[in-house]
Amino acid sequence: MSAITHYHAHIYFDAATRTQAQRLVETADKLFQVKVGRMHEKPVGPHPRGSCQLEFGTDQFATLVPWLVQNRNGLTVFAHAETGDEVKDHTEHVLWLGASEPLDLSKLT
Repeated sequence: MSAITHYHAHIYFDAATRTQAQRLVETADKLFQVKVGRMHEKPVGPHPRGSCQLEFGTDQFATLVPWLVQNRNGLTVFAHAETGDEVKDHTEHVLWLGASEPLDLSKLT
């Protein structure tokens, strides 16, 4: 396996949970100084529904992921390593918090 350079955590939401997801993202940013992506209202890339991406370093994994486990409040979170292999990073190097959802792997190179 290639070296893990950083991680992404995608917070999934729909219209009913958008505000909850935004609060989670904003709190994570304040506590961990993560790089926060846009709130995508529709599926983007391989993701099956609205989401917001948190990008964080390998040094933050041990604190951020347990925090997400305890604070996701029913939201689904898809986390994955970034190694430079998009397919493996979205299929093998993954962690689901909550129920897993099918990804559209045809969107990956």
